[in-house]
Amino acid sequence: MEYKERIKAARRHAGFTQAQLAKLVGIDQASISDLERGRSQRSSYNASIAKACGVSAIWIESGSGPMVSETTEQSNVKDVVQPQMLYRYPVISWVSAGSWEEAVQPYPDGFSDRYEISDYDSKGPAFWLEVKGDSMTAPAGVSVPEGMMILVDTEADVKPGKLVIAKLPASNEATFKKLVEDGGVRYLKPLNPAYKMVECDENCRIIGVAVRMTGKL
Repeated sequence: MEYKERIKAARRHAGFTQAQLAKLVGIDQASISDLERGRSQRSSYNASIAKACGVSAIWIESGSGPMVSETTEQSNVKDVVQPQMLYRYPVISWVSAGSWEEAVQPYPDGFSDRYEISDYDSKGPAFWLEVKGDSMTAPAGVSVPEGMMILVDTEADVKPGKLVIAKLPASNEATFKKLVEDGGVRYLKPLNPAYKMVECDENCRIIGVAVRMTGKL
């Protein structure tokens, strides 16, 4: 079995797509594709690929020995169900988010120099935003502190109780709040009680709904 075939066999053994394996190893999908097509004959990530796929690094490197090392040790790690698909969305600025509806093309060339992936299959164009400020940091319950990444689906169902991205007429940036309704009037409510609610009138544009949240330690 050639090196390229061992890489593909290891990935299939683990049940990963090329994108999933690339994310675990810390490289892009094109690099995995090049390895499996034989365009790259060796990789400095062999050990990482082997670890991610649960196979022998020696087997990956040289083909020697079994693909999976036999061991009698008990492991505290167990298999988990892997997502079937991962989707790539751009990370954009709050100003770009506020101008989203004015864009003629959702993802024009050069729209973003950074992308993140998610298992969420969006209903429409979607993007990531990094939360600014502490208006959505709650003392209890759901809380979205500064620095967290939120995935915004621009065509998800908008209804009271959802966390939404909106554009207020007095600002050129988007704002992130909880949509609530009282007496037939909609408001944008911060999760932090130190901040006031803002009425979402006819001039307030809901850009999308936050559907995923992730952060880095």
